[in-house]
Amino acid sequence: MEMKKEELIQRFLQYVAIDTQSNDQNHQCPSTQGQKILAKYVADELEKIGLDEVEIDKNGYVTATLPENGFRQAPVVGFISHLDTSPDMTGTSPKPRLVTSYDGNDILLNKEHSVILSPRDFPELTAYVGQDLLVTDGTTLLGADDKAGMCAIVSAVKYLIEHPEIQHGKVRIGFTPDEEIGRGADLFNVPAFGAAFAYTVDGGEIGAIEYENFNAANVTIKVQGRSVHPGAAKGKMVNALSIAAEWQQLLPAGQRPEYTDGYEGFFHVNKLNGGVEYAEISLLVRDHDSERYEQRKALLVTMANTFNAKYGPRTITLEITDMYYNMREKVEPVMHIIDLACQSMKAVDVHPITKPIRGGTDGARLSFMGLPCPNLFTGGHNFHGKYEFLPVQSLVKSAETVVEIIRRVGTL
Repeated sequence: MEMKKEELIQRFLQYVAIDTQSNDQNHQCPSTQGQKILAKYVADELEKIGLDEVEIDKNGYVTATLPENGFRQAPVVGFISHLDTSPDMTGTSPKPRLVTSYDGNDILLNKEHSVILSPRDFPELTAYVGQDLLVTDGTTLLGADDKAGMCAIVSAVKYLIEHPEIQHGKVRIGFTPDEEIGRGADLFNVPAFGAAFAYTVDGGEIGAIEYENFNAANVTIKVQGRSVHPGAAKGKMVNALSIAAEWQQLLPAGQRPEYTDGYEGFFHVNKLNGGVEYAEISLLVRDHDSERYEQRKALLVTMANTFNAKYGPRTITLEITDMYYNMREKVEPVMHIIDLACQSMKAVDVHPITKPIRGGTDGARLSFMGLPCPNLFTGGHNFHGKYEFLPVQSLVKSAETVVEIIRRVGTL
């Protein structure tokens, strides 16, 4: 098959031009207006392409159907990506740039701020010498997470409509809001979606196929201190910030994101706010192994009890919220969908790379909602920051992989 590289680039640039950062402080769905704008834009595009049953529900979820054209008995397969980009860095007014035939040297992203994308810092760049790269201007993220996934899916179904000689079964498409703030699957209607299984197209490097992810909890540690004038504080003041610092120092050494990889879990303090009277810590707990995951949460409970014994009852209040679980237990009974993806990649000259996700996707939660949903690559790297880049040839292969999976589903 021949995907038109220029068409994919243009589609991607149109998507990223719409600012869709999600906002975890807004509890409406979607959490930002930009997601509604992109939902309407892509829904109109799907209708123009010729898909059926194109719908946007009141919460901003977009769904559509590519009808079967010869394999009526084939299982219904779904493909899902998300509308929002990460709130970790601004996505307002991005100025993506296309680097053609990358030469392997440093890429100056922003001269004014001396922002350089260098293979010394990001050695994975060397794998793309001679290829075309979409990069940022060094002031915003790019938005490949997950507008590259959206682009791959839309480009794939458009290709199939333009090539009716490729027979396939019914295909369902879904684009979700607020995935980056952990809410993408909250209001997803699995029965109405009507797929036997699905794939999120939300992964990174070319060839990645992922069906293991972290078990994840978000934890809030509330520290109650006692503020007294520092000139008369001896024996009276209880400094909540000092207790918060002590808490962080007592977390297991080496079990932080910057020291871990592969199947290694971690504790991650990602926010600390407050003063002497009151402080609040935001902590992420992650582990692939369910038993170790429970042990990590139990350690936090023990720490809270210890601090309360030391500084007084109610000094520490602990709130632990499970966010998602490892989808492996839901995908392993249907491993043929992993085999299908791997075979499809090989058919379009992509080497499959099976590895655990050091994070989560909508697919993790959807798998526990009855829709087995592993994750496929988009090609992007360095998500959520100004060093994000997207090899165009990898994006093309992502779209080709989706086409090939759809074609092969009819043979199951």
